[in-house]
Amino acid sequence: MKNILKKILSNKKTKKVVKKKSKIIKKVIKAKKISKVVKVKKVTKELNKKKIIKDLKKKDKIEIKTDPLRIPKNNEQKPEIKKVKKQDTEKRIFKVKDYVVYPKHGVGQITETKKINIGGIDVETYILKFEKDKANGMVPVNKQSHLRPLATINQINKCVSILKSKPKIKRSMWSRRAQEYEAKISSGKIYDLAEVVRDLNKGDDIMIDQSYSERQLFEKAYERLLTEFQIVMGSSLEDAQKKLDKALKRNLEKQIQKVDEKPSAEEPLNQEISE
Repeated sequence: MKNILKKILSNKKTKKVVKKKSKIIKKVIKAKKISKVVKVKKVTKELNKKKIIKDLKKKDKIEIKTDPLRIPKNNEQKPEIKKVKKQDTEKRIFKVKDYVVYPKHGVGQITETKKINIGGIDVETYILKFEKDKANGMVPVNKQSHLRPLATINQINKCVSILKSKPKIKRSMWSRRAQEYEAKISSGKIYDLAEVVRDLNKGDDIMIDQSYSERQLFEKAYERLLTEFQIVMGSSLEDAQKKLDKALKRNLEKQIQKVDEKPSAEEPLNQEISE
């Protein structure tokens, strides 16, 4: 009986142990499954994140290609901005009351030098006065290389020889020649001005037709050359004009008439005696 009872009890205990073990195994299996699922979810999330980052990078690259003005983030380097408050110091070549040639406007006189604030920068400038245009102009000292001093007497004599030489007229279209003449006039070089005056000069020949634009260019170059002649020679406007016209063989009849009209030195004496 004892043995039978022991067997029955042992069977019951084993059953309980087996049940407990089975429950524990089931729990372990569930836990493993759950951990696997969690791991899979984490991996999928990471993969999705990587894909999203790749897609964003691709989009950025496309945007960079489409927008040429945009700088890529890797090469994005902001330049250092230095605030300039004063103009670079430069020695003044010209003095006040000096005559200079400004290519676009011709001969002008420096009346004064001024410091002017332009965009928060102190700029030292020459103030020029153009008598013929009745206008004033400003040229910064750091751009005084654009100005030209007046010609010398030797250069004026060379200009006279250019004016006396034969004109060189090309057979190209007038529009192209007009551009070339305009470029020569705006260059401010005295020899180029003399060439324009020589080539566009028609003299006293009234039969030759001259267009309005041609006459305008001639007058522009002639006046600039005349003012420079007058200042360098230190003579009156009439004397400078006579020298120019003589070289160009213009208004010769008028000059001869003026010479003939001048009374001789003996005429006033004879009048006094008769009276």
